[in-house]
Amino acid sequence: MELVFTTPGAYISVKDGLFAIKTGEQKTAVAPAKVDRIILTTEAVITTAVIKLAVENNIDLIVLERNGDPVGRFWHSRFGSITTIRRKQLELHMNEKGLDFAKEWIVAKLSSQIEYCKELAKNRKTLHDGLLEKLSTLEANREKLTALSGSVEEKRGTITGLEGSASKVYFEILALSIPEKYRFSGRSRQPARDPFNAFLNYAYGVLYSIVEKACIIAGLDPYIGFLHTDNYNKPSLVFDVIENFRIYADRVIFRLFSKKQVNDKMFDQIPDGFTLNKEGKRLLFDEYNKYLEEVVHYGNKNMSRSNTVQAFCHKFANSLIQE
Repeated sequence: MELVFTTPGAYISVKDGLFAIKTGEQKTAVAPAKVDRIILTTEAVITTAVIKLAVENNIDLIVLERNGDPVGRFWHSRFGSITTIRRKQLELHMNEKGLDFAKEWIVAKLSSQIEYCKELAKNRKTLHDGLLEKLSTLEANREKLTALSGSVEEKRGTITGLEGSASKVYFEILALSIPEKYRFSGRSRQPARDPFNAFLNYAYGVLYSIVEKACIIAGLDPYIGFLHTDNYNKPSLVFDVIENFRIYADRVIFRLFSKKQVNDKMFDQIPDGFTLNKEGKRLLFDEYNKYLEEVVHYGNKNMSRSNTVQAFCHKFANSLIQE
């Protein structure tokens, strides 16, 4: 389970080996064995004993910005890795194996988007032909990506160009398919220019933290990527890996809007855009957690969607060791 704090003034301490939570007059005690993640989205008070108990039990403790971007996290100081993995990560941007991974991951992203858009077109008869016509761009870019050869260093511009043009069309399809009141014009991040992007930014922010934790547990260095360029203090491998799982956030957020579960009371207007308030965050976390905990068939096993991220990172780390 996740402990998500969206109410200002919450107080979290430790009593008798349990997380003791006080919100207003309400008091709750939770065993650490039941907690996977603690997320602080607003002003709350935690004791150092909470941090220690979370670290000892491999519980991710994350602080998020108002827009959902991770500010920071507490994690144990031991790096669960062998040097071989990090050395192989460094080599990937210069060799053909790195390009193979980059192509595989972006192609997987485009394939999941294509599949989803076909589902949307099937259920929207008046838009059907127009949506399928737009889908041809995603399919063509997927084929071009598959045909690339060389190294990531040589082909990075081509990859990002193809992915970027496909992404533009993909969000055009999503914008056309949601209720007219909430239609939007492309992706917007800081700040979100519309309610849909406000929800999506927050969902991506949570997904970033899940991917980063999975990388660390698998022994991968989240700051050594190969597709996204290495910038100071940027977890570039997280940006690489998350491409495989963005569809999780996309499906949840789109469903909230298409089923008209979203209303104007869930947003606060800020200069040049929108941000989620307490009510919006509650809806997001409730539906997102349900979706991530659904059991799916992944590889040769049945597991929750949240665990597919960890399985993916372990598989990638093992492939680097075998290399």
